[in-house]
Amino acid sequence: MSAVPESFLGASAVDADAQETREWLDALSAVIDSEGRDRGHFLLEQLLEHARQHGVDRPFSATTGYVNTIEPEDEAHCLGNLEIEERLRAYMRWNAMAMVVKANRLHPADGGDLGGHISSFASVATMFGAGFNHFWHGDDGVHGGDLLYIQGHSSPGIYARAFMEGRISEEQLLNFRQEVDGKGLSSYPHPKLMPEFWQFPTVSMGLGPLMAIYQARFLKYLHARGIADTSKRKVWVFCGDGEMDEPESLGAIGLAAREKLDNLIFIVNCNLQRLDGPVRGNGKIVQELEGEFRGAGWNVIKLLWGSYWDPLLARDKDGLLKKVMMETLDGDYQAMKANDGAFVRKNFFGRHPKLLEMVAKMSDDDIWRLQRGGHDPQKVYAAYHKAVNTQGQPTVMLVKTVKGFGMGKAGEGKNTAHQAKKLTDEDIKAFRDRFNIPIPDSELASLPFYKPAEDTPEMRYLHERRQALGGYLPKRRVKAEEALPVPDLPFFQSVLDPTAEGREISTTQAYVRFLGALLRDKQLGPRVVPILVDEARTFGMEGLFRQIGIYNPEGQKYTPQDRDQVSYYKEDKAGQILQEGINEAGGMGSWIAAATSYSTNNRVMIPFYVYYSMFGFQRIGDMAWAAGDMQARGFLLGGTSGRTTLNGEGLQHEDGHSHILAGTIPNCVSYDPTFAHEVGVIMQHGLKRMVENQENVFYYLTLLNENYPMPGLKAGTEAEIIKGMYLLDEAAKGKNATVNLLGSGTILRESQAAKELLEKDWGVAANVWSCPSFNELARDGQACERWNLLHPTETAHVPFVTQQLGAHSGPVIASTDYMKNYAEQIRAFIPKGKTYKVLGTDGFGRSDFRSKLREHFEINRHYIVVATLKALADEGTLPLAKVAEAIAKYGIKADKINPLYA
Repeated sequence: MSAVPESFLGASAVDADAQETREWLDALSAVIDSEGRDRGHFLLEQLLEHARQHGVDRPFSATTGYVNTIEPEDEAHCLGNLEIEERLRAYMRWNAMAMVVKANRLHPADGGDLGGHISSFASVATMFGAGFNHFWHGDDGVHGGDLLYIQGHSSPGIYARAFMEGRISEEQLLNFRQEVDGKGLSSYPHPKLMPEFWQFPTVSMGLGPLMAIYQARFLKYLHARGIADTSKRKVWVFCGDGEMDEPESLGAIGLAAREKLDNLIFIVNCNLQRLDGPVRGNGKIVQELEGEFRGAGWNVIKLLWGSYWDPLLARDKDGLLKKVMMETLDGDYQAMKANDGAFVRKNFFGRHPKLLEMVAKMSDDDIWRLQRGGHDPQKVYAAYHKAVNTQGQPTVMLVKTVKGFGMGKAGEGKNTAHQAKKLTDEDIKAFRDRFNIPIPDSELASLPFYKPAEDTPEMRYLHERRQALGGYLPKRRVKAEEALPVPDLPFFQSVLDPTAEGREISTTQAYVRFLGALLRDKQLGPRVVPILVDEARTFGMEGLFRQIGIYNPEGQKYTPQDRDQVSYYKEDKAGQILQEGINEAGGMGSWIAAATSYSTNNRVMIPFYVYYSMFGFQRIGDMAWAAGDMQARGFLLGGTSGRTTLNGEGLQHEDGHSHILAGTIPNCVSYDPTFAHEVGVIMQHGLKRMVENQENVFYYLTLLNENYPMPGLKAGTEAEIIKGMYLLDEAAKGKNATVNLLGSGTILRESQAAKELLEKDWGVAANVWSCPSFNELARDGQACERWNLLHPTETAHVPFVTQQLGAHSGPVIASTDYMKNYAEQIRAFIPKGKTYKVLGTDGFGRSDFRSKLREHFEINRHYIVVATLKALADEGTLPLAKVAEAIAKYGIKADKINPLYA
């Protein structure tokens, strides 16, 4: 029977009967020794439940001892050739280091400071090696391939491996972070810049963990719906311990546990350092994270100590070593790895005479070889093996490493390790010697890359392991192999037709009609992924609940309160809707997974994520940018948009800037449609581009909750709608002057009303132009200007805005429910000689009726009339007195506070 260490018996001051306590503990030890740990665990669970039922407070600890989770005798043994793997790992370490140092040495004329990171890969090289050699599957046509979220700062190590594999050339390594000429390698994982290599962008820290959780859930979703067999695939996520302070890193771990995502494995690289200092100098980040993940329901595997510690721990009969391991702070652990064996002897083992006695026969070098677990290939293999064989839970591995492992004085364990990128000749020589790289002293100054001959055992082993696992990684699919035709525009006729007399709908309702029609298409319908964040009824989408169901891996175990209703809340194991609750980041995570499914799963999916537009780009803007990097394809829909259209909700709900933010993402195509037919034309065209043509763009449409009659599509305007501008209402003939009123969204209808006032009250004729996208008009104009700049002797390109307005006389007045900058973008492309005035909703939103808000922000029909008359007066067509007359006529408060500051 195993003896119970005295240190585990509790403080004698609170133990009323130490002998009885020992008897209980000895009895439990006897059960564990004779019947195993599982039996011991079962008895403990039964005792705790029994105590709870008798009113005894249950003791709780979210953490375990500061030791490895897997006992040495329970480790799965690695059958690979660890000696060869160590040599390969050494060569990759060298090449990764050389790549970064060369990039910062060779171009002094440009400052010689391209940056790059050595220390991060140095800490994870062993973990990467185990994955690539034994666990990470490529897509061999059957398996589907694992998905890797690589810690961004470790990219040099991935390039170093790809170089050894022959997938990246030496010329590319020499052009690390030098991409403009098309020969280089991106600084971090960027699918946009290396579309056949990197799968996911991860260096915007925190996004990788969040996106990976929803990616793993989406694999389960595809499998449950019978669209793809994803049962063998895993999502592997590398994070830094400092990165876990990003709210996004831990924000969705509850979902992963709740939905039992056993296809998800986090590896947190616990090197105890942030980018410039300790993560928890006064604490223990491993213990903190263990509590977070265990409390959320994850399987936690701690890998803290390498194999050389096993004999010491086996001799630790009284638990003293474990006690000191627990008591030593992370800041002290970091200092130990920044020094040497003598320092560790004094400052760690020297904390108790018994510990000094334990290592008395060990030299300082022996003590220095007491490595952390993340640098022990056998330990890493065993932890990976346990992770991939865990069922019913996601797994997190908390792996302790040293930042800058192997860099010695140049940065190993030092606060400066992250910034180290310019090593001295002495540092390089020490690195060469430590990892036994076969490069002579005479060549060190040139920092040559090292790659063994293809017929060597190392290179044969490297390729054999990847062939056994289905191919090389990371690797990205640029286009899906399947071809899905998109219905022609008449298929969506119900959205294109004018509304019946007396009938009014909103553009949100038009979107729902479009979606309903698409769901009925036999080929595309199953590929639609509606994504909601708890406001289905706000957007009129509750009818989809019963029609296609809400995805829930456990189905619906309860009877919904509204079961007797037509549109009851129906959850289903094969449901099609992804309902994320009050969780915009989660909705975007699911959208990204679906929007990149053509690449990750070879299945084209069509996600439609609808949300309050105010809670879109400003809340998940970093994820939207990542979606652009990932070449996402799908629809984002900003519902209840506009600063004056969502009338009662107030400052934090009213959006007047999402289109400005959307315009900052190069492959985001954005529209602010006014009418149902514009919604239909834009979305059908988007489907053609993204699904049929597989173009790497995604669409953002703002939708309204304001009802009004829809005029229907006028044949011949389809292409102009897509370009961003078409003539909606022509000016009446025979008036004194002609003006051009531009608008989008619901404020276009104010321009239509202003046209009537201008003609009735002032005898001024007005053309009304619908401008569904000032962003697209601006991009077109800028493209024309660039062409003309670079091709001065060729026929000039004319911006579309200039073409449209060129044949129509008079000033131009643009009005939108967005900040003035939205419509200001096209000022440069207004035909010469025309006055251009812009009205917009700069300032904070507020609650009131729409008419009052539009008056407050000075964008209603009366302000449009006044702006028009002022433009005519500026051009000399009307006297300025007419402007003052209009201000008086419409009761405009000329001296009220500017809404920007109100």
